[in-house]
Amino acid sequence: MKLPLNWLRDYVDIDLAPEALCELLTMSGLEVEGMEPAGQDLHHILVGRIIEFVPHPNADHLFICQVDVGRERLQVVCGAPNLSRGALAPMALPGTKLPGGTLVEEALIRGVRSSGMLLAEDEMGLTEDHTGVMILPGDSVPGDPVARILPPPDHVLDISITPNRPDCTCVLGIAREIAAKTGRKTRKPETGLREEGPPIDQLTRVTLLDPEGCPRYDAGVIQDVDLGPSPFRMRHRLHLCGLRSISNVVDVTNYVLLELGQPLHAFDYDRLRENRIVVKRAQDGDRFTTLDGQTRNLTGEDLMICDGERPVALAGIMGGLNSEIFAGTRNVLIESAYFDPRTIRRTAKRLGLSTEASYRFERGIDPEGVGTALKRSLFLMKELAGGYIAKGIIDNQPGPFPKRTISFRVAKTNRFLGTTLTKAQMGRYLQALEMEVAEAGHDELRVTPPSFRVDLSREVDLMEEVARLNGFENV
Repeated sequence: MKLPLNWLRDYVDIDLAPEALCELLTMSGLEVEGMEPAGQDLHHILVGRIIEFVPHPNADHLFICQVDVGRERLQVVCGAPNLSRGALAPMALPGTKLPGGTLVEEALIRGVRSSGMLLAEDEMGLTEDHTGVMILPGDSVPGDPVARILPPPDHVLDISITPNRPDCTCVLGIAREIAAKTGRKTRKPETGLREEGPPIDQLTRVTLLDPEGCPRYDAGVIQDVDLGPSPFRMRHRLHLCGLRSISNVVDVTNYVLLELGQPLHAFDYDRLRENRIVVKRAQDGDRFTTLDGQTRNLTGEDLMICDGERPVALAGIMGGLNSEIFAGTRNVLIESAYFDPRTIRRTAKRLGLSTEASYRFERGIDPEGVGTALKRSLFLMKELAGGYIAKGIIDNQPGPFPKRTISFRVAKTNRFLGTTLTKAQMGRYLQALEMEVAEAGHDELRVTPPSFRVDLSREVDLMEEVARLNGFENV
């Protein structure tokens, strides 16, 4: 899993050098397999203002641009379709080496001299966007280094997550680990909502016909959104994590997935027949076309998300073509749910279909984080796409998820680990991992793990947590 260091800094203060942070995580059981710099080689690229441009006399799709780079005006040949007079764009002068290794040189292009290069985002390694030159903010100053207005230089960590730690498949999960090891506190993402739309029960409802396969299903609605590209900051972060930007609405679901570890799905509300959701099993022999255009043969073991008449998503794995967000989408229903890990694992394995969502659902997500992720996605969608959030959310949860309380013995832990830790020290380690710790006698603690730690069920699991925070090198 790839995560930018600067994104982690949003949720925990990090004073360590990148190399020291990698060592800390690896020694805590989260092996950092690699680290790549990002945005480190942009200081030679300048802000340029396009003074004017005219068609190239010898080429149909090229233009001759006059570009102000502060101390001089240069002539550049460019084929970008989004050129405009007065626009500000990144400019590489001759002799500049781009992040991908390309050396910019003065050249004759169809008989016209070009002294530099106006750059798209992908040519600077910022995103995959090559639809035109990158348009910089209007208050940028020609001749200034473009690095001054772009995100600060970053490092992307490639972290190997073991199957028993689904809580660490997100930015907040890794931030929690760093906080526990360094004595810091994590910050939570903003989720406050302005609910200006009609009450949600006037717009939709959710029916769970299989509460075993789906013990919790939350839904929210936002109306009158303006579908379009996401802002650069979000597209940049998704790119660093290896995901492609699609649109502001869809990007929000992927962004929250990476941020909080909760898979989400956005449906076009108006394409849901009867504007409602039904969760149930498929019938043997059913067929369903997923977002990738493939028609899947289903069995009675497969859990489906349906509207009032037909399936619209393969639960926990992939949505369907019949309800996807498209250019005309104005109203959106957002799904945030908890699906039974075994159900998702069986279907994904049988169909040979692994996605970012199924990867997490198979291992077990935080059942108490479902509502938080839904509110976070509505908050971001409102911020990026406008619209009106319906009043309230649907939280269909037939029963509460049971809490696990574990008896933890201090003397036995010390014998097991070969340590001489006190009960107070062990208690502090467990509390640093957001566990509830209570006294249960001279040598014993009663420990309740947080809901996101689905891997903790036995005393020996807690012993391993003490060993991790005390340092495996001290065992």
